[in-house]
Amino acid sequence: MQYINVRFYLNLGSKFACAGIILLGFFPTLAIAAQSVMITVTKGFGLSLYASDLGDIKQMTVGDNGTLFVGSQKSGTVYALVDSDQNGQVDKRYLIARGLDYPDALAFHNGSLYVTEDDRIIRFEEIESRLRRPSRAREVYSNLPSLDKKYSRSMHFGPDGLLYVAIGSACNVCESPSPFGSILAIDVEPGASEQVALGLRSVTGFDWSPVTNKLWFADLGRNWMGDNIPPDEINRLDIKGSHFGFPYLHATDVIEPAYDKPENLNISVPEFELPAHVAPTGLSFYRGEQFPERYRNQIFVAENGSWNRSSKVGYQIVMLSIEDNKISKRETVVSFLDGEFPVARPFDVINAPDGAMYISDDLKGNIYRLFYNAPEQSQDMK
Repeated sequence: MQYINVRFYLNLGSKFACAGIILLGFFPTLAIAAQSVMITVTKGFGLSLYASDLGDIKQMTVGDNGTLFVGSQKSGTVYALVDSDQNGQVDKRYLIARGLDYPDALAFHNGSLYVTEDDRIIRFEEIESRLRRPSRAREVYSNLPSLDKKYSRSMHFGPDGLLYVAIGSACNVCESPSPFGSILAIDVEPGASEQVALGLRSVTGFDWSPVTNKLWFADLGRNWMGDNIPPDEINRLDIKGSHFGFPYLHATDVIEPAYDKPENLNISVPEFELPAHVAPTGLSFYRGEQFPERYRNQIFVAENGSWNRSSKVGYQIVMLSIEDNKISKRETVVSFLDGEFPVARPFDVINAPDGAMYISDDLKGNIYRLFYNAPEQSQDMK
């Protein structure tokens, strides 16, 4: 695989000011401000700034009409972003809600936007026809753990129409009470729920294979065991109710010294191990047709990057290739790490309606658009 180093200039003291600029190895250097940084993009791909100044944005979801919804964590806002002229850059931005408690997880289904807020899930109905004046949110589920303890969470609707919510552990390593450390499947209308996966530490990226309909998810390993252990994990749910080891076993064979595994507990080990501390916060199967054939139906992972490590790793988008329902290799598509300097911290990566992919950055509040530039449309930079 060939990579293109794209150097551009950025004022690090203010928001990203180059909205709409294409970052490609086929384009000349872009002078914007006094300090240069480097983003590395796989040859053939392009990266543009889709939207900026959105706060500490986390999860994204796309509506039926192509509206991109994004939620922050600390700023308590939910935005709707529209590219009305379809030029690859947001030109209309709508504030859907403000003053919410940690609205970091979003999902869209049957015309409605679902948002986690404190210990509940709320729904904005017919949202794409009411972007200027959203209807009052309706509570649809009220049994999430309280936010008195900080924990990760994310949600998506599955192929079965149920709303799946991942609830992380409220600690670095501990025996968390239910439903911490699990994935719930919620039937929204009656409000019934069940735990379909247990023994998780921090899951924010999950998706279903377009080929098998199996649920795949990324789980972050614990901190403070050193630079290189334990590995972060990519898991697949084959049997409902499976336990994936936390806090007793990390990755495939790293035994937790603080807790003894219950004698009769069967643990499902990871399908694939990522390097320790890369922090895989986003995971999506590529369902579009814009990228070349070898990228289709493969897993794209947003590695948010390390903090509990002597040198930085992650800060990139990688593709995991699947052969015979097994992950065969991992390769970088976009790297936002320039030496030890993170240009961005990618949190989520999702499919765009036109076959591109959106990447959220919770470091600077940007959303990037990853697209493929067909060879016949480009020429090498001299």
